[in-house]
Amino acid sequence: MIAAYAGLLALWDLGGSPQAFIALFAAAFVAYLWATRRLEATMPVVMVLSVAALLRLLLLPLPATLSDDILRYQWDGRVVLAGFNPYRLAPESDELAPLRDDLWRAMPHKQVPSVYPPAALGLFSIASLTAFPAIALKLLLSLADLVACWLLARLAIARGIPAGRAAWYAWNPLVVLEVAGMGHIDGLMVPAMVLAVFLLVRGRAGDSARAGAAAALGVLAKLVPLVALPMWARQSKQWGPFAAAAGALMLIAILPVVISIGGVPPGLVTYGVSWEFNGPIYEPLWRGMDQIGLDHWVKDRLDTLKERIGRHEQLNHVYPFVYPQLLAKLLLAAVFGLVWIGSLRSTDPVRASKLLFGAVILCAATVYPWYLLWVLPWAALERDRAWLTLSATSALSYLPQHTEVPLMPWIYLAVWLPFFVLLLGRRWLSS
Repeated sequence: MIAAYAGLLALWDLGGSPQAFIALFAAAFVAYLWATRRLEATMPVVMVLSVAALLRLLLLPLPATLSDDILRYQWDGRVVLAGFNPYRLAPESDELAPLRDDLWRAMPHKQVPSVYPPAALGLFSIASLTAFPAIALKLLLSLADLVACWLLARLAIARGIPAGRAAWYAWNPLVVLEVAGMGHIDGLMVPAMVLAVFLLVRGRAGDSARAGAAAALGVLAKLVPLVALPMWARQSKQWGPFAAAAGALMLIAILPVVISIGGVPPGLVTYGVSWEFNGPIYEPLWRGMDQIGLDHWVKDRLDTLKERIGRHEQLNHVYPFVYPQLLAKLLLAAVFGLVWIGSLRSTDPVRASKLLFGAVILCAATVYPWYLLWVLPWAALERDRAWLTLSATSALSYLPQHTEVPLMPWIYLAVWLPFFVLLLGRRWLSS
């Protein structure tokens, strides 16, 4: 395993040599499977953390060539330190012209204001105070991720399973690569989520309020845990203190943002409407809708409705929104809504978190490899073969961004087919 990580470090420019990267990543994953299966039942927490720290240390110097997110992190931190509002001003704004340099020139999506919550911006700002902000940011995120590994080991013990089960997350090559190598902000969100669930499972006096505060910190790092707050509140022994702590923290941090821009950050709107990549159900769904002409069928029904009720002018505003991509997003939003409602009845925070965050990924229009960090802590504790396998195949989704190989159909199938076979096969066997 160490040799595979050393190979990644020696390769240096992973984006410039994607095939070699995939080969080394596969070797690291095979070694990870062998070591974790062999040692899981007997290794102490200190061994889990020591190996996890070593693996992250090996990839810390690696330049983030697979993803350009860290460029935006550094820019947003610089904007905050300069006293500007990154939620209101996009990087291309004239007001920010004095900050432009090579970082700005290399950064994509200059027309989109920041989408990152206040805690993330705070971390970006701290890193930007240093002489080497990219390394500083990856170091801070790696330390946060090691805290997540420790909390996951404690959560395993609290659930009556070996602490070594946490190694399925702590040693996972995808986790190490995306946090220590590429420096994704998800590394700050994960420890807050795991802490919230650990406190819910432990259930001591005062843990409900602490869990609410931890969950809120997760939301303030990245908005994804917002979907789990109602579920976690119902699973806490005292939902009132949980909701009060989470609500107060988020209100204090987010209200000034909403006031400063007069509503929802425009960058979030742009992301929700425009970003599309590797959605596991979304990709084949909208393409299928387009193939059968579902949008034309809907427009024909609108024509009929207009003639029946006589509201031509009002319904004419609907037509521009009737296209396969949006119809697919609306359908998947409805499916996720049903899963979300079902999650409110769950009493197991770990399993429910895996199902809910898994549903977020499966119903999303955009799924990058680092999004799997949302579900991998819970999949590790349950040794979920489908999600762990996906953490291996998801690295293939980097190929379309760094080669001329298109995502559809073969890369998409290579990424998602093994996952769905394992997922649906498990459900079929258990039924």
